[in-house]
Amino acid sequence: SKNLNGLFINLPREKDGYHQPKLDQIFGMLLDEIRPDIAHVGHLNHLSTGIIDELHARQIPIVFTLHDFWLMCPRGQFLQRNFGQIEFHQLCHGQENQKCARQCYNAYFSGQENDNTRDMAYWTDWIASRMNKTRRIVEKVDVFIAPSRYLQNRFINSFHVPSDKIIYLDYGFPSYLKPLQKAPHDLFTFGYIGTHIPAKGVNLLIESFSKLHGRAMLKIWGHNKGQNNYSLKRLAETCKSANKQIQWMGEYANKEIAQNVFAHVDAIVVPSIWAENSPLVIHEAQACHVPVITADNGGMCEYVQHNVNGLLFEHRNVHDLTSKMQYALTHPHEMVQLGKRGYLYDEYGEVLSVQKHCQELQQVYKRLIL
Repeated sequence: SKNLNGLFINLPREKDGYHQPKLDQIFGMLLDEIRPDIAHVGHLNHLSTGIIDELHARQIPIVFTLHDFWLMCPRGQFLQRNFGQIEFHQLCHGQENQKCARQCYNAYFSGQENDNTRDMAYWTDWIASRMNKTRRIVEKVDVFIAPSRYLQNRFINSFHVPSDKIIYLDYGFPSYLKPLQKAPHDLFTFGYIGTHIPAKGVNLLIESFSKLHGRAMLKIWGHNKGQNNYSLKRLAETCKSANKQIQWMGEYANKEIAQNVFAHVDAIVVPSIWAENSPLVIHEAQACHVPVITADNGGMCEYVQHNVNGLLFEHRNVHDLTSKMQYALTHPHEMVQLGKRGYLYDEYGEVLSVQKHCQELQQVYKRLIL
């Protein structure tokens, strides 16, 4: 919008450090002390790519679970920052060093026009170095685990991970996630669970909710502080009406999510604007027989099939999300049936248990150790 003024803040170089030699040294000392038989890496963000080097140098087998695109995208989600452009957070369809510098790292530029060429060259080289290090990780990891087929295929096709080096294994979930009797409520209630960062698309959910015809409730769970939350609350204020109520529920205890969250909603909405890989909330809702409305993109549509165990809307499309939410509002009995189907990849609709997940992991470990 021409009525919005952008504020550009110069941030210091090397803010997004990916390699910390001091951390590598300490980690190496720890490895020499405990001498593990195998290492399982969950993420390297805020740690160091050198952790893999330390393990590899000691011939310790490495298992690496992928949770996002961090290895092949410096920002992890293939979302561009697009500072100074009308549409923020555009989808990125492939990593390129110059594009990353121009579209995502210009916040680190000096801000002086005559420095643009130098800043562009610096950050292009920085990204190239970063990507070289993450690509070499592929050679040193013994087994990658992807929690969705979508993520598995994307790493094979876009990051050239050998297909025999990456396996699919969904997350495991605890037994306290189970269907419970619904708490009494008068209005059809949509729920959102998660962080309120822009990538999660909560603004799209609020906008879509405001367009519904009929009486309804939207309950939003998640950390109830920060700039993102403040902006979303301001948006909600402009959208509220007598027929549609929005409640900010704050945080919740994981062990009480079935009775304190899922028992109070008729549908969960997952409106993320990035290609989520294997959203935990989708699995949690399905374990509790709550239908999910989510986007037809990434791992989201891998775990929700339209009109089978939930509803799919066109990714990032407010109008289509409104349409699917309107259907849910006017077809509550059908939504109950969708929720009962649960998890697609089990005859009885049950999500993978923690115990079964660990059994599968043990088989992976045994193949590498024995």
